Amino acid sequence: MISGLVQILLFQSLGELVSKFLLPTLPGPVIGLVLLVVWLVLRKGINAELAMVADGFSQYLGLLFVPAAVGVVLFLPQLQANALAIMSALMGSVILTIGSSALVVRFLSRKDAHE
Repeated sequence: MISGLVQILLFQSLGELVSKFLLPTLPGPVIGLVLLVVWLVLRKGINAELAMVADGFSQYLGLLFVPAAVGVVLFLPQLQANALAIMSALMGSVILTIGSSALVVRFLSRKDAHE
C-alpha cells in the first residue's frame, strides 16, 4: 500500500515540477495524472499496490464534492444571475464529452477488431 501511495505522490510531484518550470498554465495534478497514465500504458498494466490505493481512494471520492456544494450555496446569487450562460456551458460540455467519448470508443474498437 505504501508503494502505491508513493507512486501517486511521485507523479503528482513530477506534475507540479513540470507545471512550475515548463507549463505554468496547466495544473500540476493534471500533468501528474497524464504522466501516470502514460507510465501505466508503457508498463502495460497496473501493479497490485497502485490498484489497491486507487480502489481505496475511489470509495471516498464522493466526499470531495462536499466542499464544492458548500461553495455553490455561497455563490448562489451569482449563479442565478448567470444561469443561462452556466446551463449552456454545461450542456455544451456534456454533448462534447459524449461525442468525443463515442469517437474514442469507435477508434479503439476498430483497433481491437484489426488485431
